[in-house]
Amino acid sequence: MKKYLGPILFLIFLIGCQTESKLTFEPTQLLGENCNSCPKIEINIPHALDDSKVSEAINRALREEIISVLSFTEDETIDSADKAIKSFTDSYKELKTKFPDEVQWEATIDGEAIYEDENIITLMLNSYSFTGGAHGYASTSYLNFDKKSGAELENWELFDDLEGFAGYTETKFREQENIPRVGNINATGFMFEDDMFHLADNIGYTKDGLKLIYNQYEVASYADGPIELILPYSEINPYLKRKVKN
Repeated sequence: MKKYLGPILFLIFLIGCQTESKLTFEPTQLLGENCNSCPKIEINIPHALDDSKVSEAINRALREEIISVLSFTEDETIDSADKAIKSFTDSYKELKTKFPDEVQWEATIDGEAIYEDENIITLMLNSYSFTGGAHGYASTSYLNFDKKSGAELENWELFDDLEGFAGYTETKFREQENIPRVGNINATGFMFEDDMFHLADNIGYTKDGLKLIYNQYEVASYADGPIELILPYSEINPYLKRKVKN
């Protein structure tokens, strides 16, 4: 038995280190007022608990996303989720007094951490808002963070070779969407600006690979819904700044 003790202890230590490296979150729910003249607001997001730079960055970024979805003004005093909820509510109440038949507004935001390794953590936010009109607007956003520096990452900071990645991604996009390998990227009805392929604004790490999402209206009509593309790490690691073990 003694000859197995060393490997067993090492395995326990390794598992413990891996567990300790994971960030700790608690679910947080924020709701709007409950009244007949109030919009429906429900927000479910993770709150990072660790005392670290990356946890601070995550909580700050989530707060900014909530403000972006709910705020109708450029009021710089709106610096918290509660103030953003109040702004959304007040805007609806003001409109309701002028137009009593106005359809009820609503907003939902659901967030979760979908990927984490020793270098990076990615959160996904699904948002939906309706403020009148034919239909509401739904979108998915990815937030990527460098765990070591504690910084939120812009898309270009994910890559060592952004130009090469863009070329590779265009090839894969054309294959997936049955677009001819050469010629206009909009040949089959897409709506890329200037008839030129571009990467999605939303790029995130997932367990299955790097995922790109073009939300509704970005490169296609509303009816087409979001366009998604997943690229396996085994193929794109050469382009990534932070490699993913396969």
